[in-house]
Amino acid sequence: MSSTTLQPLAELDAVDFGYDARLVLRKVSARVMPGEVVAVMGASGGGKTTLLRLIGGQIRATAGSVRFDGQDVGAMSHAELYAARRRMGMLFQMGALFTDQTVFENVAFALREHTQLPESMIRDLVLMKLNAVGLRGARDLYPAQLSGGMARRVALARAIALDPALVMYDEPFAGLDPISLGISARLIRTLNDALGLTSIVVSHDVDETFAIADRVFILGNGALIAQGSPDELRASHDPLVHQFVCGEPDGPVSFHYPAQPLQADFLGGSAARP
Repeated sequence: MSSTTLQPLAELDAVDFGYDARLVLRKVSARVMPGEVVAVMGASGGGKTTLLRLIGGQIRATAGSVRFDGQDVGAMSHAELYAARRRMGMLFQMGALFTDQTVFENVAFALREHTQLPESMIRDLVLMKLNAVGLRGARDLYPAQLSGGMARRVALARAIALDPALVMYDEPFAGLDPISLGISARLIRTLNDALGLTSIVVSHDVDETFAIADRVFILGNGALIAQGSPDELRASHDPLVHQFVCGEPDGPVSFHYPAQPLQADFLGGSAARP
């Protein structure tokens, strides 16, 4: 099948979403094609995690539509949403492992919850997933015995346990040392290609994320301000894109929180003193 006939695995069409009166996303339209690694980037509080939650059906768009494999997520029944989520894997910030369960039990959890497979087959599948992330030998350890990078890899093994079509990563590199960060980034790309996955990676780490992404979406002020290949975005002349990619401290995203002029603040303060 040629790439021109492929349908998006995940798609947002003119999506608005807000919490009470605060609009987080405004008219966001984006498509994620099968087999891609797509990065979602932007300043903190810009709606990146909200986008993942919309695709996963944890929240529903205020306006517009969100589709997964052609189905409207917002219109799904509870049973349909449950079935769709079986085809999605999620790697949460900091891993979110069950602290009272071993590495093996953490990865086996989804298989036991969502399948009727015999324990012998679950054992083999868990060991295969752990081997894929380099931690088959850590099967009997508990999360407290793992480094941050190891815990994130166990969480990745759990996220791919059911062989999902889509894996979503919420800040998978946060708090990792350079070695663990490099390992995690390489695993995302390698597993995506080897297992025929589609991946959406929310991250602030420009260099590592650009190295593995096919395309990048940048959110700013609630809107999708830019999208393209990493090379295209590095060459962008848009001030907000340039500020984010280059990590500049001031620009469209200002260093100073809005306030009255400095002189007025100080003069007003001295006038108010007895």
